[in-house]
Amino acid sequence: MDWYTIHGKQAASFLELPYETAEPGTPELFLVRGDPGLLPAAWRVTDPRQLTAEAADVRWLDPRRMGEAPALPESVSAAAAAGRLTAVNLRHPRWRRALEFAAHRPGKKRLHLLAVGDVGGTLLTALKLLGGDVISAVGVCDLSENTVARWVMEMGQTAWPWDYNALPEVEAVPPERLFDCGVFIFAAARAVPPVGSGVEDVRMAQLEANRPLAEQFARQARAADFRGLFIVLSDPVDPLCQAAWRASNLDGEGHWDGLGLLPEQVQGFGLGVMNARAAYFAKGDPRFAAFLTEGRSFGPHGAGLVIANSIERYDDTLSRELTRLTLEANLRIRELGFKPYVAPAVSSGAMQLLLSLRGEWHCGSVPLGGVWFGCKNRFTARGLEWETLALPEALFARLEETEASLREIG
Repeated sequence: MDWYTIHGKQAASFLELPYETAEPGTPELFLVRGDPGLLPAAWRVTDPRQLTAEAADVRWLDPRRMGEAPALPESVSAAAAAGRLTAVNLRHPRWRRALEFAAHRPGKKRLHLLAVGDVGGTLLTALKLLGGDVISAVGVCDLSENTVARWVMEMGQTAWPWDYNALPEVEAVPPERLFDCGVFIFAAARAVPPVGSGVEDVRMAQLEANRPLAEQFARQARAADFRGLFIVLSDPVDPLCQAAWRASNLDGEGHWDGLGLLPEQVQGFGLGVMNARAAYFAKGDPRFAAFLTEGRSFGPHGAGLVIANSIERYDDTLSRELTRLTLEANLRIRELGFKPYVAPAVSSGAMQLLLSLRGEWHCGSVPLGGVWFGCKNRFTARGLEWETLALPEALFARLEETEASLREIG
């Protein structure tokens, strides 16, 4: 084990590196070298195996499956166990930026929302009412100036009596200032199949139309040297996250240079509503009741979703049935003649965003080996953290299938 001092912080590593050496102690950083397309730039270490992994794949959700843990000095193991250790991927061109991103959490954030259609308008309403503790203001942008003016007026006229500054202000923001903020939410969509269209997987039907739009704004984020959170709410959430991240990291000739968005800067919010839908069915059927206290949701907002009725008492048959009900819940709304956007805007969008800004556990799609995979995660002062669990074999096999399907889409 070698010891270094970087930016005034003690670091440990298995690597011999050209940095100022230090005496052994309790490190804050652990320095690694890995493929920047397969590992985050920086993350909170939750298991020693993450320090020698070649990729952050689905096995990170159950580190036991990553092989033998490396031998570490007691001080390094203790720092990791206490949640005080940040791994830094030195092969990422912006690893220093990653340390800044991981550590910068305190204070209210300015949020900019692109597109205030059905989803965006519902999201905006929820954020206005619920986000005063973490949001300073919300800027809205849309192709329609009248739409923007309408929502600025509507939200401006939404206030508690006699406490008129309690809620975040909502303002119009021009396209050229979209990334002058701490959080950017991409809620734009070019194509939404109408009710009655017969399209079974609406989200995948949107990919071809929405990917160029997501890539366009990701390139704008790069040009603006954006340092905040880039949130994808448009469908299909998970492939659009991957597309946005990749587009932002291509130079003018289309070559990957890693000088755009960090992997951990991009997060998709689509899993929250799937988790909430599973809970809805669990409340109504005692067979699924264990989900409410022991269950988990994984994977994308759509095909490939994995609902586990319980982690400790996993039942594959029950879990697959609950997954099917959850996946088809949006079709039940469509059968009533409505577009299913209210629950997604609130449960996936507003609620998960507020939890993430508060540094709390939430449902979101995060980078795992080059794809974006939905799971329980949180932002900490030591970096992004994935929840790790001892997963039953049958459940883990489903997660591997989903990971493979996401790679095929990407």
